[in-house]
Amino acid sequence: MTDAQVNRDQAVAQETAAAGGSVDSTSLWGDAWRELRRNPFFVISALLVVLFIVMAIAPQLFTGTDPRSCDLSRSLERPSGQHWFGFDLQGCDYYARVIYGARASIVIGLAVTFLTAAIALVLGLMAGYYGRLRDALISRFADFVFALPFLLGAIVFLSVIERRAIPQVAGVLIVFSWPVMTRIMRSSVISAKNADYVAAARVLGASDVRIMRKHILPNALAPLMVYATVFVGLVIAAEASLTFLGVGLQLPSISWGLQLSGARGRILTDPHLLFFPGMFVALTVFAFVLMGDALRDALDPKLR
Repeated sequence: MTDAQVNRDQAVAQETAAAGGSVDSTSLWGDAWRELRRNPFFVISALLVVLFIVMAIAPQLFTGTDPRSCDLSRSLERPSGQHWFGFDLQGCDYYARVIYGARASIVIGLAVTFLTAAIALVLGLMAGYYGRLRDALISRFADFVFALPFLLGAIVFLSVIERRAIPQVAGVLIVFSWPVMTRIMRSSVISAKNADYVAAARVLGASDVRIMRKHILPNALAPLMVYATVFVGLVIAAEASLTFLGVGLQLPSISWGLQLSGARGRILTDPHLLFFPGMFVALTVFAFVLMGDALRDALDPKLR
């Protein structure tokens, strides 16, 4: 093979690698964003998500009442025009408690999802790209953790922790939730690494780190992002369920799960204690799941 032919082949390979690693992925995300802006379900879900995040960051924007200021003489008062959600057993304004309860639930949902996705990103890239021994070790360990029932394992671990605050609950949820995301990331990487632009990048002498960062990651990230968006809602529901069962967050924390737990024995006599935090949990989970569905539809060309 002549030097001219070698140079020509390298130029073609370089163009292919550049197109596969940047143009295609950029086009995918650009098309997805244009599709999302026209999707009313995404707009609705995004507005709800922003609302709940702002509520978690700055609850004082929604109420000027101290959620820990209680008056036993007003215990279990029903909702009224002045106090929309009524009062709880301790005589605390229930609207303020529900507003401030968003912080713990949203923080746990976002923190668990972000850290779980980070773990899945690293392990999934290693398992999918290198394969063989690394893939076998990571996959079998993920299978072992995945075999443990999620809620049962979380209940067992949390029940032996004396003080359960946001870090403890989030940590246990991360331990039992990373295998699913790792599997998703691994599958995406395996599909992406066999593409022509990855082979072209290898021909040009690109390192493994550069190939994973520039070519594989941008094209394998979409399924993980879709699941992570839905997963935020699932984590919020899981935290509320664990707290309702008495193994989640503890007082003096304020969360929707604690409010639901306190309403267990008063569902028939004081239904407002269950209805309002339950409604906020349901709306939050609905918003993240709806956003995940919209992302899936936008990022998968077959569904357009």
